Amino acid sequence: MAIRLTLIWGEHSNSRGLKQHFRAFRNGFEQAFFVKNFQFYIIMKHKFLFLLPFVLPVFAMYSCNSTTQESEKTATSDTITIDSLEHLGGYLVTISGCNDCHSPKMFGPAGPQLQPGKLLSGYPADRPAPAFPKKMVSNGFVVVNADMTLAMGPWGSSFSANITSDATGIGNWSYKQFETAIRHGKFKGQEDGRQLVPPMPWQNFKVLKDNDVKAIFAYLKSTKPVKNIVPGYIPLKR
Repeated sequence: MAIRLTLIWGEHSNSRGLKQHFRAFRNGFEQAFFVKNFQFYIIMKHKFLFLLPFVLPVFAMYSCNSTTQESEKTATSDTITIDSLEHLGGYLVTISGCNDCHSPKMFGPAGPQLQPGKLLSGYPADRPAPAFPKKMVSNGFVVVNADMTLAMGPWGSSFSANITSDATGIGNWSYKQFETAIRHGKFKGQEDGRQLVPPMPWQNFKVLKDNDVKAIFAYLKSTKPVKNIVPGYIPLKR
């Protein structure tokens, strides 16, 4: 907060002049306080200079107190709670299309719908994997099953992972593992693990802000655990 001193000099030898000057000092202070956005204008005569040592400390104390209050307010508004992280994570998971590949679906009149009770649980372990469409892939096609939990292409067959809070999902993962998987595309978040294969778009997720990664992790850790051991990746045989 800025403090501006404006000194107006003059001679007033009678009591009327002193009263006028005090009124000017008072009005100037009130104008600055209520209108000038806390820039203080002190209007005084030279005969009131003795007030300066008393006025300035008051302004200084007010300025410091205001700054401290603003800092505390900012710190409070920037505080991130677990609930707010989970809420943000749920939003990011939804708009990023994680359910598109990681959630089994059933088909109704409106087309594919997320299967209740199995959100983000990955390719169902009890579902047989279809034969690899070698001819189509050799002709440049990528084949995806009906609910998009299985993709087959030049890399082989990839089954969408279980990313619920269950132990068969990411329930036992540390944040470091999750961050390594998201930012570096490493299987199960192991730094010496294999590279994640399509269609997992980790190249897009690696630019996420730190708080966004933490939020997604917090949300996934809060999901309903679904026990489902997803089949392992099958590389293409050359």
